[in-house]
Amino acid sequence: MTRDFSGHSVLVTGGTEGIGKATAEVFARAGARVTVNGRDEERLERALAEFGEAGDVRGIAADVANPRHCESLYAAVTKDGPLDILVNNVGIFEVKPFAEIDDEEWFRYFNVNVMSAVRMCRLALPPMLAGHSGRIVTVASEAGVKPLPEMIHYSVTKTALIGLMRGLAEMTKGTGVTVNSVLAGPTWTPGVERYFTGLALEQGKDIDELASDYFHKHEPSSLLQRFLAPTEVADAILFLAGNPGVNGTAQRVEGGIIRSIL
Repeated sequence: MTRDFSGHSVLVTGGTEGIGKATAEVFARAGARVTVNGRDEERLERALAEFGEAGDVRGIAADVANPRHCESLYAAVTKDGPLDILVNNVGIFEVKPFAEIDDEEWFRYFNVNVMSAVRMCRLALPPMLAGHSGRIVTVASEAGVKPLPEMIHYSVTKTALIGLMRGLAEMTKGTGVTVNSVLAGPTWTPGVERYFTGLALEQGKDIDELASDYFHKHEPSSLLQRFLAPTEVADAILFLAGNPGVNGTAQRVEGGIIRSIL
């Protein structure tokens, strides 16, 4: 397995916080030239400042929900050489009753969570196949296998991503290119922290108590019974990018929530 990514070009979408930011950092510390993508320029600049001495990290602002932005992002990343590793991380989530999710919101979730990966893979995969080298890793979720009733729209998009990655992996046969997804479990990202902070204020409870109760009430099958740290998911992404023997898999990093031996 490769742990030295010196000379490799890596693009991480949605890389300004959480899993994406942690992923950018682990690749940078492993020697890669990392491009972090974010939609908001101000947030992107703050994230870049926080990387400090982590390594070679630059940022490009682009909205991957917009096809033209995807094209300009890919062109900028590959201006000085090919893209070696694509990490599709961007995604949105919200707790919402199924009956209240209208068509417009369903399409928005598919556009951001699924079509962003479709667009970036459509740009990145053909050159990888032609060059017989490359890695694509997409951050999905255990919710794609075990749908969450309070976030059905989110869950369905993650199911779609898992299928998309397996389908693309079938195209890589004998090429040296690998395509995998990561089934990330509940992770304590800034977005999740913001959600629980709002919930704590609304219910007048302690945020730590709510976070602990979450697993008792909503994820009782979790073997860890805690939230993952973003770096724990990032390390799994690094593993998939560095191991050429793993292809077409949905790598579980969900703390044992899925009660299955496979």
